This record gives sequence, structure tokens and C-alpha cells, in this order.
Amino acid sequence: MIYMNEDLLAFRDQTLRFIEEFVKPNGDSWEEQGFVPRDILQKMGGIGFFGLRFPEEYGGLGLGPLASAVFAEALGTSTYSGFAATVLVHTDMASPHLVHAGSPSQREKYLPGVIAGELITGIAITEPDAGSDVAGLRTSARRDGDGWRLNGTKMFITNGVHGGLFFVAARSNPTETGHRGISMFIVEKGTDGFSVGKTLDKHGWLSSDTAELIFDDCWVPGEALLGEEGQGFYSIMQNFQGERLVLSALAIGESQTALDLTYGYTQTRKAFGATLFDKDAIRQRLAMLQARVAAARVFLYHVAWLMEQGTDVVMEISELKALAGELVQEVTYSCQQFHGGTGYIRGTAIERLRRDGRIASIGGGATEVMLEEIAKRSYI
Repeated sequence: MIYMNEDLLAFRDQTLRFIEEFVKPNGDSWEEQGFVPRDILQKMGGIGFFGLRFPEEYGGLGLGPLASAVFAEALGTSTYSGFAATVLVHTDMASPHLVHAGSPSQREKYLPGVIAGELITGIAITEPDAGSDVAGLRTSARRDGDGWRLNGTKMFITNGVHGGLFFVAARSNPTETGHRGISMFIVEKGTDGFSVGKTLDKHGWLSSDTAELIFDDCWVPGEALLGEEGQGFYSIMQNFQGERLVLSALAIGESQTALDLTYGYTQTRKAFGATLFDKDAIRQRLAMLQARVAAARVFLYHVAWLMEQGTDVVMEISELKALAGELVQEVTYSCQQFHGGTGYIRGTAIERLRRDGRIASIGGGATEVMLEEIAKRSYI
């Protein structure tokens, strides 16, 4: 592929080796306990996985969106997407807010721990009544002395139970409505008034800890304001593009992995005197799905390349996210079907991929939201 080079290929191979050595042998236990052990994340930080996109002066590698796409697609091969979500929220959804909007002192304070995997991050935007509609959030931030007092509830927060640092969106100007008056704040675990309301029991992503977060008169100092006051909405929108890139890459990696597993299964499983792969209906369905996954992968890397050029890719990212999010539904559905009863057994790789892949068309911007973004730019 023209977008790849030797460094990116070597990095992909390193990621795949890590998955084979540390993730696949242990993923079942992580699913049962509901989170990825911190020592695994610190090991990833020590290798350099968490510093891909961060400045070299803080110990990062200073790479671009192509590296994120390679990383996320490779994580999709693990078949433990809760593990992948834990990592990608930290690397590409939460901590980039610190890089994009953080002051030099904030970066110096937090980035070394973030890159080392010693300080796992989460992004607290979604609320019970505000998901993709960020402008509808209600969590408030009012000035109190030389700091701010936060009140509100956040929902569906990945890394919410075991994370150590959160970037929280709150309405800092109560007289403003919609997207105006929203600011971002840095809140450390253990801050008075900040607590985990409950751990959420999810349909998939079982090895990813997800929680409701409660801010009850949570006071943070003035230096906890991340970026400019009132500019949080624009920071969130900017970061959505990177978030949607890696979620798309993860979905494409999961799709290819599901196909690979199903190729192997159908070539050995016999029914009515022949292998399942000998059946035209199955063989041709898998071939068409493979063609579509291959096309989606090329589009993924083209969009990542456009991002590296500094191009405005809101429309392309929306197209990619809608495409990949729906494609993984079709692929995993067919692959589970072709596994028959085996594919319905809890804990098998194909059953887990089917279950985990369901979030791809919901999280990070539902398919319907993505299609509206496309329509606004295509036909109006």
C-alpha cells in the first residue's frame, strides 16, 4: 500500500507480536474481571505504544494519523476489543486534548505519566441526556474562589473506574446555550467531590471498564482549565476526527480478523459430504465481504494520509466511520452464521467479535449522525 513505509510496517509487526504474547493468552481473564491490568498498560507505555502522536520533547515519537490507523487496525486482530478500547481511548480520544489545548505546564505535569502508561486517561463528555449532541450537555462549572466547582453526571465513560486522569466537558457560562459556553477541565482521580457512580455492565467490550462519573461540588483549581474558557466545544469537535479514525480502523481490523477465522473454520468443517467452503453461497459471500473490507482499508489509509497533510476531512471521516461501523456488523453477522452453533458459544472468538463489533455503529458518533454530516456537505 502506498501509504505505508518500513517504519509503519515494523511498528505493525511489533504490535501484532505484543498481542500474540500478552493479550491473547490473558484476554479471557480480563473479560471476567472487567478491566485491563495496569501492569499490561505500563508495559505498553514502556515499549512506546502510548507515545505515537505526542511531541518528542515529552518522550513521544511525534508520528501522525497513519501511525494511529496502523495501531488501531492491529489492535482489532486481538479479538478482545475491550482491551483495544481501553488503549485507544487513552491514546487517541482522551489524552490528545492535553496535547492540543494544554499549557506547557500542564503538558509537563501530565504527559510523561500518560506516555509511560502510569497515568491512564478518560474523556468525560457524554451524559445521560447528551451523547453525540455535545451542545446539549448540562454538567456545570461555576467560578469559586481561584478555581471552579463542577456539578453533573457523565455516562458511558471508558476507563472510568480505573483511569487516573479525566478531561471533563462542562458548561462554564450558564447564560450561553447550545455549543457556546462549554469549557474543558482536567480532573484527577481522588479529587474531592469526584466519584464513580456505578460500573456499567455492557453487552460487549467486557475487558474495558466503563462507568458513570459523578461531580458533586467537585472543586478544581484555576489551572485545571484546559485551553481557553468557552472553547471546549471546538476542542471536542477537533478531536472527534482522530477518535473516529481509530474506531474505523479498529472496526476494519475486527472485520478482517472475523473473515480470517471464518475462512479457516469453513475449510475444515464438513456438512453433507463437503466442507462449508465448498458451498457456493458461503464461499462467494465471504469473497464479497473480503472485497469490501479491502476497499474500506484503502479508504482508511487515504483518509489518514489526508489528515497528515492537514486537510479538512470532516466529510471523509464521517463517510469512513459510517462505512466501517456498518461493515463490521455485516461481516461479523455472516461469520457468526457460518460458524453455526459454535459461533453462538459465549467466549469463542467469533462470538466475541460479533458482540464487541456492535458498538462500532454507535460509539464515537452513531451512523445516523455520520450520515447527517455527509448529507450536509454533499447535497445542501
